[in-house]
Amino acid sequence: MIETIAGVEIPDTKVVAEATDLIKETTTPLIYHHSRRVFLFGTLQARELGLTPDPELLYVAALFHDTGLVPPYRSDDQRFELDGAEQAQAFLLSHGYSEAEARTVWTAIALHTTPEVPYKLEPEIAATTAGVETDVLGLRLGAITAGEIEAVTAAHPRPDFKRQILRAFTDGFAHRPDSTFGTVNADVLEHFVPGYRHLDFVDVIQNSPWPE
Repeated sequence: MIETIAGVEIPDTKVVAEATDLIKETTTPLIYHHSRRVFLFGTLQARELGLTPDPELLYVAALFHDTGLVPPYRSDDQRFELDGAEQAQAFLLSHGYSEAEARTVWTAIALHTTPEVPYKLEPEIAATTAGVETDVLGLRLGAITAGEIEAVTAAHPRPDFKRQILRAFTDGFAHRPDSTFGTVNADVLEHFVPGYRHLDFVDVIQNSPWPE
């Protein structure tokens, strides 16, 4: 039976079922419900933008996009976005998807915290970022009807979400602060890690080994 939420069909395929089970079993309820909302909001926002992303690829991108915040996916030496991107890419390749399809999902996850750029790329990449920005930042929330929002949050509630996702971000990369250089993630550490100061781009240039 096909599951439909807010007029959005969850693809009834083996890869979607396996991705759902994997993320549900290996992450946290916070990440799982957020990721499903990202797929749903991303699909709804794509419709408003006139985009038609491949539902399976968008679903996998949404489900894996924050896996780099938590074990067993979290690494110590790179951006959390890359952790999730690599896991999703490997997952799709192991399920017979092409290198190009897997790379599209890799890019969608790798860029999902980068403003503007994803909207100039493939529909799956744009829709992933749109879903993230809707659920986390409330951007373009007015493009979705009250009924659609109610249906999505009824299926995947977001109680205390703002505090919990900020805690998940902090826990996800406080141990690798250098990986936040030049990203919005540095803002999180400045708010919640005592004494942390982001690596300043101007300082890097002025203190570089180049002679003047």
